[in-house]
Amino acid sequence: MAKNTRTALVTGGAHGIGQGIVLHLLKTGWHVAALDRDGAGLEGLPEGVMRLRADVADEAQVKAAVETLDRLDLLVNNAGIAGPEAGPVEDLALADWQRWIDVNLTGAFLMAKHAVPLLRQGGGAIVNITSTRALQSEPDCEPYAAAKGGLAALTHALAVSLGPDIRVNAIAPGWIDPGGEELSETDRAQHPAGRVGRPQDIAEAVEWLADAGFVTGQTVVIDGGMTRKMIYAD
Repeated sequence: MAKNTRTALVTGGAHGIGQGIVLHLLKTGWHVAALDRDGAGLEGLPEGVMRLRADVADEAQVKAAVETLDRLDLLVNNAGIAGPEAGPVEDLALADWQRWIDVNLTGAFLMAKHAVPLLRQGGGAIVNITSTRALQSEPDCEPYAAAKGGLAALTHALAVSLGPDIRVNAIAPGWIDPGGEELSETDRAQHPAGRVGRPQDIAEAVEWLADAGFVTGQTVVIDGGMTRKMIYAD
């Protein structure tokens, strides 16, 4: 495959969905920079990946990381606190609420803020990784849902502000198994697609959105059909 001259920056790139996106883009010829707080996780990525250690909620660290790049065509805002459960809202500490918002929402704002000048140079794209929890909820997930819902709104706001130079879209994954989960037949069968998702499913959608020139301001739900399925208790 011919070498792609374009550069992508993926936050939260050391593990899970982020790692899947990094590996897929690398395989398809992109120059890829992975940003993560986990230095050991970054070191586990394959040769050819640029490793940037930073906390997306820290503006100075974000600015310094972006300044190491001389070109940027795609920013993937994937970094976040993965566990959605925060406990009962009446017991939720303000500091815990704020950390969820800082990492899952403010981090995407900071990355966009500092990446926009580079993205404008080549007419790049931003893809934000939200969640189907921006659309539906389980109990005790208020800060996660609020952050992901805010990220969906930030997506269309940025699309309007930055267009036509930069397109901005989001992907809302459902249940994605990065590997190693104990999955039952019920887990798989409850999805209209007949299985839970894989990081590759999200990575392929990121690649598509990077080049989907007439798509901006949208949130693409990738959940095996679960948000379209009516479920009633027996």
